Amino acid sequence: MKNTIKNFIASISYDNRLLEYDIAGSIAHCRMLARCRIITMRERDRIIAGLLAILHAWRKGGIKFSSKDEDIHLAIERMLIEKIGDVGGKLHTARSRNDQVSLDMRLYLRDRIGEIIESINVLKKTIKKKASANINVIMPGFTHLQHAQPVLFSHYMMAYCFMLERDEERLKGCLERVNVMPLGASALAGTSFHIDRNYVAHLLSFPKITENSIDTVSDRDFIIEFIQDASIILMHLSRFCEDLIIWASPEFSFVSFAPAFSTGSSIMPQKRNPDVAELIRAKTGKVYGNLIGILTVMKGLPLSYNRDMQEDKQGMFDTADTLEDVLKIFAQMLGSIRINEKRMLRACEKGFLNATDVADYLVGKGVPFRNAHGIVSRLVSYCMEKGKRMEDLNLDEFRGFSKKFSKDVLSLLDVRKSINRRNSKGGTSLSQVRREIRKKT
Repeated sequence: MKNTIKNFIASISYDNRLLEYDIAGSIAHCRMLARCRIITMRERDRIIAGLLAILHAWRKGGIKFSSKDEDIHLAIERMLIEKIGDVGGKLHTARSRNDQVSLDMRLYLRDRIGEIIESINVLKKTIKKKASANINVIMPGFTHLQHAQPVLFSHYMMAYCFMLERDEERLKGCLERVNVMPLGASALAGTSFHIDRNYVAHLLSFPKITENSIDTVSDRDFIIEFIQDASIILMHLSRFCEDLIIWASPEFSFVSFAPAFSTGSSIMPQKRNPDVAELIRAKTGKVYGNLIGILTVMKGLPLSYNRDMQEDKQGMFDTADTLEDVLKIFAQMLGSIRINEKRMLRACEKGFLNATDVADYLVGKGVPFRNAHGIVSRLVSYCMEKGKRMEDLNLDEFRGFSKKFSKDVLSLLDVRKSINRRNSKGGTSLSQVRREIRKKT
């Protein structure tokens, strides 16, 4: 029973990955204790040497944890005392596991957010490269998954670049709130020792320290915010995957995945399945689960620290790992996708994508837009009955619906001209998309 309970409350199996951060924080804390004359310089040197020896052993793979080690903080303290004797026990002066674990997670997230931002920038460059290489490719744009208006494929690609830019901005904002030094809050009330929290913050490159000790040990907002931001990023990538999966189907054939990013069927030799893109969609749901998990853990907790908060780490680790993996694999997958330019252009012949251009033409002739909309709607119905496209109609057929139509309406119907007329800032014209790409380069 005793061992069962120990195993139940232990977190060493997963929080051991915080070892390097715990040691970095402990070294800074130790230096501060000596600076404030709470321990001697000789004690400081012995403690730091012991911590560095543990770190060296960890990097060499020479440390094995057991169920006796409840968490990484107690494990390091045990190993330190074994190495240097009772003086190792002085390291925990003026701190608690409550502020110590907050420090470790902030140090961890600070590094991981920086790495994730780098991966986002790699993906943004991949998108811009793909957009530039296919700058003139025309495709149908969709609303409600119905053909709507023609757009440049490069314009579509750049839409995701702007999403990722917002994602990066959110992560940078999150990083500001992560990058606050909590050590010194102790268990919940601060400490009676005369410590120098600003000195520790300086040693660990924190620009700020926390201001309320109760809030400090109770706070997991920074983890929640990180997982929330990760969920939004993955939502964007999942939507991107959904489009690519649809476009790779025989009904569309707009794109094809490289063999490395698709797999064959176990019984149907003709099939290639977009497994990587599908798994990215699924992993998005897993990270959503991490977000709901931490929110649920925190929702009913009284101030300040509660042991429930031990369940904050696995979701955080899994989210960081999943997000970084997805960003890297997505960039590789996207870079290898082949574009079927002819198929995309041919698809623009369906769905009357130039209908809005014709309505706008009538507005230019003085017809109120709502009336113009009705005229063109009837014109489209006529085309469908006759099995024609608008490009097949002659001027007399147009004038049968409105005398406002003149010969110049026939020049409106070319899909490339339709695209380049949409030259409002942020529109799909070639000049606007080139501007977008230049702006993001």
